[in-house]
Amino acid sequence: MKPVSAAPRLNTPSTGNRSDKVWSPFLFAVALILLSYCVLSLFESPGLAYREYFTTEQRTQLEKIQTVFVDVLGLTDKGSTDATPLIDTVVQRLAEVGYSAVRNAGQAHDVVLRVKCEQRKTWEGTAVTGGDADLPDAPSRLWKGPACQLSYLLGGMKIKWQKEVRTEFEDAVAAAQAAQAPDPGRYAMAKLQEALEKYEFPLLLAAEWGHADRLLKLLDSPETSQARKIKIMSLLGEMQADEAMPKLKEALKDRDLARQALSAIGNLGRDGIPLLVEMMNTSPQLEVQAAAAKSLGQLGGLHGDASVVLPLLAKLQDSKTDWTVLTEVAWALGKIPDKRSIQPLYDLDKKLQAIRDPDNVTLKKLKEAVFWAIKQCDTWDQYS
Repeated sequence: MKPVSAAPRLNTPSTGNRSDKVWSPFLFAVALILLSYCVLSLFESPGLAYREYFTTEQRTQLEKIQTVFVDVLGLTDKGSTDATPLIDTVVQRLAEVGYSAVRNAGQAHDVVLRVKCEQRKTWEGTAVTGGDADLPDAPSRLWKGPACQLSYLLGGMKIKWQKEVRTEFEDAVAAAQAAQAPDPGRYAMAKLQEALEKYEFPLLLAAEWGHADRLLKLLDSPETSQARKIKIMSLLGEMQADEAMPKLKEALKDRDLARQALSAIGNLGRDGIPLLVEMMNTSPQLEVQAAAAKSLGQLGGLHGDASVVLPLLAKLQDSKTDWTVLTEVAWALGKIPDKRSIQPLYDLDKKLQAIRDPDNVTLKKLKEAVFWAIKQCDTWDQYS
């Protein structure tokens, strides 16, 4: 970043607008508590949430899953239809991650995978919100077209995990007519089968069941596509699979995989901090520097480790640091509220406010990040 002249916007630091000054101490305390919960929620790994409600016995059952009973139901407007093609697809996809599959409930199995495919999805009640429910592959109450819902039973009990794949069209009859297909129901089932062939539910199940070893084996395979490797690394990070660190370090050598590898490392243990600092300071690629800074904030917040603050501040105060990297550095500092960050952030804010370039999107994002980080660090320092 080119050096800019300092032109203070304010004579004294301010932690808020005028309305802040009329708040009572009690309201400030309440606001601080809420703020603390919000900040801490930024560090919570989504990979842990699905395991919190499992009993010790269930966790043991998950670890031992090898054989899956595939229970598939196909429904069209005319009633049940032959689900064999759908079953074949599910069985084949599970084999990609090393799972064995059986098609008969009487055969020995460790878990039941249910796949319900419908030409016209039936309403199953109000969906929950938050977490996985807000993901694109979560069951949608609004979708009434062709869809396959995936869920599983462990020890006869239905687990909360649930995913949904949909066709590109909602009206199977109109879509079949446009494609000159004689049977809308069969056409919908064929398109849902294609969706299951592409959807990475085997990876999601391996992550759900805590089978990092299966994901690592796929990550190491030369036959695995780049897109799939990126997905695998994302899941390993969400799982907080520390055993993935060696493979993630190796992935840093691949420019196309480096950013996702750094993101995953940001969810693992403290051992990744030196590596992230090195990548932030030495990588010739700006996107890698930014990703490393972002992961430092994630990792420092996750473990409450303030050792990442000084390296981030050094990067913040380096006049050669690019604005895109500075933006991630500022966000990272905001995730680890520390009084040492306050003055450097204010100094940078003053410099940025002297730059008048309303059409510069990068500058706007940087200003927003610095403002947010100041609010987090200054408020935390004064009222904690």
